[in-house]
This record gives sequence, structure tokens and C-alpha cells, in this order.
Amino acid sequence: RMWALAWLSISSLCLGAAWAAPAKGERRKMEKLKADLALYENLDLDSYGLSLDNYGENLDLSNYEDLYDYGDLAPKIEVGTLAPRPKDTTAEILELQPPTTISSILPAPIPAQGLPSCLLCLCLGTSVYCDDADLEHIPVLPPETTYLYARFNRIGTIRASDFMGLKQLKRIDLSSNCISWADADAFRLLPSLQELILPENRLQALPELPRSIVRLDARLNSIPSAGLRPEAFRDLKQLQFLHLSDNQLDYIPAPLPQSLRSLHLQNNNIQTMHQDTFCDSHDHSQVRRALEDIRLDGNPINLGLFPNAYFCLPRLPTGRFF
Repeated sequence: RMWALAWLSISSLCLGAAWAAPAKGERRKMEKLKADLALYENLDLDSYGLSLDNYGENLDLSNYEDLYDYGDLAPKIEVGTLAPRPKDTTAEILELQPPTTISSILPAPIPAQGLPSCLLCLCLGTSVYCDDADLEHIPVLPPETTYLYARFNRIGTIRASDFMGLKQLKRIDLSSNCISWADADAFRLLPSLQELILPENRLQALPELPRSIVRLDARLNSIPSAGLRPEAFRDLKQLQFLHLSDNQLDYIPAPLPQSLRSLHLQNNNIQTMHQDTFCDSHDHSQVRRALEDIRLDGNPINLGLFPNAYFCLPRLPTGRFF
């Protein structure tokens, strides 16, 4: 009987503990729920409506960098250095391509028809450039040549055959050579020649010129008056620029064509002139407006001794008048 009473008491204690444990857990859950409800009741959720206008007001990002350190992910760049250069894959691509030669880049050269001028010089269109090419004579030129530049060479003579058949040749520039002689027909048979440039040579005689000539420049040679043909410029109706300064002329080469605009004869040995050198002394109504530039400075002539020689000119020649 005593053992039965003991077992009943023990059983009641266990059952009471079993019922008491769930009751205690439920109380804790209820207390936590009440605390959470009280917390959310105190929050003003209306102020958390995020937009682009109030984004910065509701979220504080001032300590964002302190919370998250990305230093290990970004490459370290020291102050004063350049950013790391991106990997260049061009070299790798070029290595995969076949080598390129100059002949595949430049267009195929135009055959020069074996002419020495286009082998020694530069032929561009109808112009031939032979400057400073160490030439001793005029090379054979293409028949369509229009402009020839052969300055700063050692050309000594000009032969009649050098320009034979060049009907389109308009300009010849042989400045700064050693030319001491030119055949009489070297330029006369060139129907299109307009400019003949021969300064700084050793010419002692001037060859006959074609009637198409517009500009003759033979400065800094050794041409005396005897080196000019009588009335050498009378029939050159298109001549506008005649420059014979720094030679050995004794007189002004009259008559001069009416087309002349510029006459440079400075630094010669001219001592006198005729009354009809520039104007027709028998026609005092003559006006020669084209001839505006006459230079006679550097000559021993006194221009003041010939006052009637300039009445038809738009301005007096440059030189000494006393």
C-alpha cells in the first residue's frame, strides 16, 4: 500500500512538470509579441516613403565607406602615377596576320618610259622637278612636260636639242647653275614658253626668245650690251617682266614693247639714254600706263639730265636724279 502511494505521488509530480513547461514557453512568446507590437506602434512608417527627392534624407550614407571596405578588390594606384595601361592585344593580332610589305601599301609606280628625267628627277603630272640633282646637262624630258625646275645643278650649256618638240612647255627655271652658253635656237622654237628663269649663271649672251614670252629673268649673269641682239625685245608683244639687273649692260635695250610692266636694270654700267627710250618724243599726248616699275639705281647715269624721257610714264624711274 505504501509503495502504491509513493508511485502516485511521483506520477503527479511528473505530470505537473509536463504541464508547467508549455505554459511557461507560451508566456514568453506572448511577452515577446507584445514587446514587438509596442515597438512598431512607436514607429512612424509614413516617413519612409522613398523617392528621388527624399532618398538622401531617409538614408544616411555618410559612414557607408567605413562599413564596407573595398580596398582589397580595387587595384592600388599611387598618387602621381598613371592608371594601369589596359592590355594591348594589337600586337597579338598583328602576329596572326601575314607580314605587310611596302609594295602592298603603295600604288604601283607609273612607268617612266625609260626617260632619264623621271629616273633622276621627280615627275608629277606634267611637271619635272630636278632641283639639286647634280645634273650637268638637261635630261631628255617627257613630250608633255609643262614646267621644268632644274635649279642648283651644274648645267654648263643649253643645246638647241634639249627642248626640241616640247610644244607644251610654259616655264623653264634654271636658276643657280653654271650656264655660260645657250644655243641661239634653244628657246625660240618653243611656242608655249611664257617664263624663262636664268638668274645666277654665267651667261655672256642672251639667245633669241619666242614671241610667247611673258617673263624673262636673267639677273646676276655677265651679259654686256653686245650680248643682246639689236632690238631684241621689240617684237615680244606679250613681254611684261624684263629683269636684267646685275649684269654688264652699257645702255637700256630699246625699243621696249608696250606690254612691259616691270624693267629691272639696276647695278649695271648704264651711263646715258635717248629721249625716246620710254616715250615717243614726237607725241606728247602719249600715256604709257603699264610701265610702272623701272629700276636704274646702281648705275652711273644721272636721270636728272633727261627730264623729257619720262613724261608718258605713270611714275619716275628709281635711280639718281642729281
